[in-house]
Amino acid sequence: MSSIAGVYILVIEDEAAIADFLKRGLEGEGYSVVAVGDGGEGERLALDEQVDLVILDRMLPGRDGLQVLDAIRRAKPGLPVIVLTARGEIEDRVEGLDRGATDYLAKPFAFDELAARVRAHLRRPDEPEATKLEVGDIRLDLLSREAERGGTTLHLSAREFDLLAYLMRHPGKVMSREQLLAAVWGYEHEPGTNVVQVYIGYLRRRLAASGSPAPIETVRSVGYRLAASR
Repeated sequence: MSSIAGVYILVIEDEAAIADFLKRGLEGEGYSVVAVGDGGEGERLALDEQVDLVILDRMLPGRDGLQVLDAIRRAKPGLPVIVLTARGEIEDRVEGLDRGATDYLAKPFAFDELAARVRAHLRRPDEPEATKLEVGDIRLDLLSREAERGGTTLHLSAREFDLLAYLMRHPGKVMSREQLLAAVWGYEHEPGTNVVQVYIGYLRRRLAASGSPAPIETVRSVGYRLAASR
């Protein structure tokens, strides 16, 4: 199967809502994504197609996720496989990693965390990881979690920092409330909540404290956009 975006991710997940959440989110990041809900079909695609990364649910109909992982490891030992599971106990994670999982993520999770892990596992060995974000006069250090605007330190909560980081990864692009909710708060958060609007308000006040208007624009009936330059 060809990948228009150049990177093909296979999602093997039987919960339709989660599979759709992952597919839409990863396609929004620019990847080509195929999602299937059956372990046997997922195994066939993983082995037969030119796949760059697999996101694999542990509990699947047709064929158990760890059985699918075993088959992938025998045929494609270098293929990155991120295992998702509702079973977050240490013994389960250890078993999955011992069976060859590249990474392990317990549900529920925020999409931004998954996307960061996907980027890390797709990165070439000689390609350094970006640890700083800069858009206009706003700078974030992802390791120290320090933020500043125009040389003025911004005192952000953990959620405010994550929201700003997500907007800064997509400068000039309109991000819907649903995208922000999924990326920063996770797919299980109540969809009718106004938490995104509340935190956008918090973030605007933090950014404006530097003395310049906050560069977060509201696109009516669509979402929010961080201006690429201001």
